[in-house]
Amino acid sequence: MKKKIAIQGAEGSNHHKVARDFYGDNVNLQECLSFDTLVNSLLDKTSDKGIMAIENTIAGSIIPNYALIDANNLHISGEEYLNIHHHLMALPGQQIEDIKEVCSHPMALLQCKEFFKKHPHIKLVEDVDTAEVAKRISKNKLEGVAAIAPKLAADIFGLEVIEDEIQTMKANSTRFVIIQTEKPNNGIDQINKASLKFQLDHKRGSLAAILNVLSDCKMNLTKIQSLPVIETPWKYSFFVDVTFDDYKDYEKAVAIIKIMASEFKVLGAYKNGRK
Repeated sequence: MKKKIAIQGAEGSNHHKVARDFYGDNVNLQECLSFDTLVNSLLDKTSDKGIMAIENTIAGSIIPNYALIDANNLHISGEEYLNIHHHLMALPGQQIEDIKEVCSHPMALLQCKEFFKKHPHIKLVEDVDTAEVAKRISKNKLEGVAAIAPKLAADIFGLEVIEDEIQTMKANSTRFVIIQTEKPNNGIDQINKASLKFQLDHKRGSLAAILNVLSDCKMNLTKIQSLPVIETPWKYSFFVDVTFDDYKDYEKAVAIIKIMASEFKVLGAYKNGRK
């Protein structure tokens, strides 16, 4: 039976590529035009698992997604890193001179800003999703309009790539997490990374003390992100990613931090996606 996998965006998007890389082609894709819709599809059991972008090497953390995972008590069961490649595509037979308008997600437009400075005749229009634009161009036979999307979208929708690799920064990578409503059953021998959330009292040295515990327990801190606690002004939740070699070291760190911090939660313990 095919797994029902929710993605943000349409078929042909980077989320779709991650779904294919992580699960293969044996998936029933659930397209969601927003991350809120994606989460709701998990909560109402329309989808089994979801794929959510969480941070990018250029744009940084996608902070609202941390809050969505936390507020809805979702679990991270895995992760995938994807090198982002932006390609300009349109109906077959068109050249860059024929393009009058490019529609794409604001982040894609931002990441290709320098390319479009060389083509001032092109109007840039913000849209909801990169692959959705490619689909619309194909379906409505829109001449003079181009999309910025992965090559996967060109293959699916029969478009032609006019310009390859138009992103300004070539070393552009996004981290995606696999999320689900149930606690994952990852084997201990496979687990070498964890995502944790906790709150601390507003007093000097409280965060430093936690960081010292992580260091003493041989945890490698790969990410720390703070979010304000809405109902308590000037109080913050901390979201931390750690990697480790020995699961027993991780268990020890968790046991100590549970005592030191409040609102402690393990968002997920899983296999490090970095190759």
